[in-house]
Formats: sequence, structure tokens, C-alpha cells
Amino acid sequence: MARGDDLNGRAVCAILVSYHPDPALPRRVAAVAAQTGGVVIVDNGSDPAALAMLRGIAAAHRGVELIENGANLGVARALNLGAARAIDRGFAWLLLLDQDSEVAADLVRRLFAARAAHPDPERLAIIGAGFVEPTGAGRATPSAGAPPWQEVETAITSGSLLAVATYQRIGAFRDELFIDYVDTDYCRRARAAGFVVATTRQPLMAHAIGTPAAHRWLWLEKWTRNHSADRQYYIARNDTVMLREGGRYPHGAWALKSLARRLRAAKRVLLYENAKARKLAALAEGWWHGLRGRLGPRRPDAASQ
Repeated sequence: MARGDDLNGRAVCAILVSYHPDPALPRRVAAVAAQTGGVVIVDNGSDPAALAMLRGIAAAHRGVELIENGANLGVARALNLGAARAIDRGFAWLLLLDQDSEVAADLVRRLFAARAAHPDPERLAIIGAGFVEPTGAGRATPSAGAPPWQEVETAITSGSLLAVATYQRIGAFRDELFIDYVDTDYCRRARAAGFVVATTRQPLMAHAIGTPAAHRWLWLEKWTRNHSADRQYYIARNDTVMLREGGRYPHGAWALKSLARRLRAAKRVLLYENAKARKLAALAEGWWHGLRGRLGPRRPDAASQ
């Protein structure tokens, strides 16, 4: 395997977490496999038809392998399992991906180029990919004459490139968060350790957060993420945990700030989304568990939906 200072795609292993993926996944994996040295797909308990597709993907591409968890162990645990396998295979770099991200054909090359342009690339814990969403919004800020990178507080998991040595120094993703805010926590720990988090200014992938949908309210157009009830739970809980652990809110003010965020989320659910009762109950439960510091899967005895 290429050395850690050999900055090319052959030194990169992509870690892709799957959970009931759609039929277009083989095309997306092929686009990733073409520019990396290997791909590890970590499946979190998909149905038999999806598993058959995943096994076919692994058989069709040299260097692509599948880890079948048999149950939903959460995104954080799946990323750590994939990283451990990549390290065992001798890779020096990890490229983290969601199953629905559509990456540019030159994603890896441009991530390394942005990293190399940074004045202190060894301090970069993560160089994330700028992206656009189906709504037309995105987390990329192209600007003429600006460097190809921009420092940020948090880079989303998907499209993030990180060195194995840095991952080992910062520590693994927190399994107990399960899903949501896994990237926020990792980036926070990285910055606390003296590292920098950055993303590319140019969009390098198409990526949707949730299932965005437009709604009309009077003369305004409103977008909602339409997260499932379980996702509402994890967002509410883990955001509350992040606020509590941030240490910036005296006299328990973090709890009130979290409550205000939950009320705003509840308003969006009430106005625009379906399954209102389930989602509102999940929001309340997540906030309460966040206050109490209860982590891990929402249902310890069953896979999360």
C-alpha cells in the first residue's frame, strides 16, 4: 500500500455506510472505486434484497468488500468498523461517504489539492467536500481568487478525507451517539486537540440532508428535511448533549437553548410534515434523554428504523 505521504487515490480507502440502499448504489460505488484504492461498505442490517445487491457490488469490483453487521449498529460504530478494516489493509487515508452521496469523478484529487493548498496541511484533521443539495442550497462558497479551502467548525461525514494517523490520534467516532452529530463531536474533539477542520469551496458532490421537500405558506416557500421519527429523536438528543458538553452555557442555559431548538423543530413538524404525533413524541423523548445523558440506540433491543 502507498505510504502516508503519497498523496494519491491509491492510498485512500472509502468507508461507505449502507442501510436499505436504493438501486442506484452500484453506480455511485463504481464512481468511488474508480478513484480510490479500496472501498469498505459497512451494512447496518439491510433487507435481503439490498444485501444481495451489496454482495454483487463487492463481487464486481476488485478492492471493494462488504461488512455485514446484521443489525443497525449506528453510523458511528459502522464508520469505526470500516476504518479498522481499512487500517488492517494498510491504507493511509480514509474517505467517509453516505450511501446517497453523488461524488464528482475527480473528488479525491481535488480534496488532496485543497489540502495541499492549506498553509499547514498537517494540522488539517479533515478536509471535507463542499456540496449542493437538491433544494439548490449547499455548503460550498465558490469565490474568485480565494483559496480552494475554507476553515469551518464542522464538516459533514460524507465527503470527508482524513489521514489514518490523525484519526488514531483524535480517537474513534463515539459509538454511543449512534447517528447524528457524530461528525460534530469528532470535529469538536479535533479542534480541541489543536487541529483544523476545512472544506472545499467548490462543490464536489450532490448530497441531501434528510428528504427535503418544499411547502407553500402564504407567499413564502418553506423547506423541511422530513426526518423520520427516529432521526428526530437522535437529532434532539445528540444536539442537547453537544450543547451540554460545549461548556459555554452557565446555570443550565444549554437546556433552555436546546428546548428552544426543539420547539422550532416541533413547529415545522406541525405545519408541514406527516406522522406528526410520532415525530413530536420522538422530539420530546430525545430532548429528555439528552438532558439525562442517556446515549446509545433509542431502542437497545431492536434496530432503529
